Amino acid sequence: MAGRVPKSRVARGGKLGRLAAEQAVRGAGTRISMIGRSDRARAILAERSTMQAAEQLVTVLGTMKGAAMKIGQMLSVLDLDLIPESHREVFRDKLAALRDQAPAAPFSAMRKVIETDLGPLSGIFRDIDETAIAAASVGQVYRATLRDGRAVAVKVQYPGVDDAIRADMRNLKFFGKLAAPFWPALKDNSIFDEIARNLESELDYEQESRTQHTVAQRYRGHPFITIPDSVVEHSSPRVLVTKLFDGIGFDHMRTLPDADRNRIGELIYRFYIGSMFSHNEFCGDPHPGNVLLGADGMVAFIDFGLYNRMDPVNVEFERSLLIAACDDRPEELYGLMVGRGIIDATSAVTPAECLDYVRSSAGWHLLDEELTITPELATGALVLAIDPRAAQFTGIRRQQLPAEHVFSRRADFFTFGLLGQLTSTNNWHRIAREWAYGDEPVTDIGRAIAEWRATVTDRTQ
Repeated sequence: MAGRVPKSRVARGGKLGRLAAEQAVRGAGTRISMIGRSDRARAILAERSTMQAAEQLVTVLGTMKGAAMKIGQMLSVLDLDLIPESHREVFRDKLAALRDQAPAAPFSAMRKVIETDLGPLSGIFRDIDETAIAAASVGQVYRATLRDGRAVAVKVQYPGVDDAIRADMRNLKFFGKLAAPFWPALKDNSIFDEIARNLESELDYEQESRTQHTVAQRYRGHPFITIPDSVVEHSSPRVLVTKLFDGIGFDHMRTLPDADRNRIGELIYRFYIGSMFSHNEFCGDPHPGNVLLGADGMVAFIDFGLYNRMDPVNVEFERSLLIAACDDRPEELYGLMVGRGIIDATSAVTPAECLDYVRSSAGWHLLDEELTITPELATGALVLAIDPRAAQFTGIRRQQLPAEHVFSRRADFFTFGLLGQLTSTNNWHRIAREWAYGDEPVTDIGRAIAEWRATVTDRTQ
């Protein structure tokens, strides 16, 4: 039935298992069929296999929604080493359908959710377009007009998606146990508990409404960034109403001139990375569907379901790591990681390896020169950090990342991936020094933001 989300762990785990098995068989069959073929034939077969795998991922993950579809959204940002390099662009484009063209649930099903939570549509909306303008992992978005004339976006949760996400998390723990021999850190369920806590927060639209209102107030009057305010009085646990922002999407941004992409990239970097150090909180879901560009050049950020507030002590720890790596102090970096329980002092991991690892996975913050971020560069950092197949840094990857840092690292990697999709250039280190060392801003954007902050009387900044 259209719009139905499979809920049970068995049903959803079975889909993932069949997907993995079918891809393995297809891959083996393709390799066998390539024996003795010409280069051109191998290229055609590789393309055909890639397209089939991408189509199947879109179908399976898109139908499942929930956490499984969130994985698809992540994959659409990064060129993970799943397929031959020559076909990764095709694969990424197909996966992007999970972000922009997710299988739509019928409005009749979504209307029931709205009216169950808020009452009859006519009591709140003057009109509502029954065609969704966006479909994501947890809900769909509709354009509407409130009875007072305000244009709004209405995000409605898929029926049954709450049970589906909880089933996904149980499956994720199961797959974590299977992967633990290759990635020992996955033995610790606290990581999965942290992921589950954050993903379940996406199900509470009432909380998201309050969060979005707070962040919108913080950015009110900002010279470059805008956050569409929520309409708190018309939001509920399964329905989120926000001010409508009419803007162009990320795919169009990628076609803009270098200067425009670099400007947007700096704002993305400041919003997703700088917020943690400036406010001890950050949006943990950087992906192309959550960034819009207005006709006036303002960059809007939407979707605050995965919003993480960190203990200032943990933020200071991450700042200390960044400074130790920037200042080339491997012994200090090693001591911090041992003290925090990331590195086992009895392991063979050395201070030099710690420094090399941080430079490889987070070097874009550390390199004091202009750097153009590409999808390949972003993917390389992620693979070195977590891929159990990579030979380099095996000792480091066998150590344990504390659960409270899982989503800050996720935000870091996927911001890197987002900037790679934009192919944005900047001296990221000089921007990062503002929150690492408290340096004065060196970019025009940074100086304009500093001037604006100096005029703000409401110290929510």
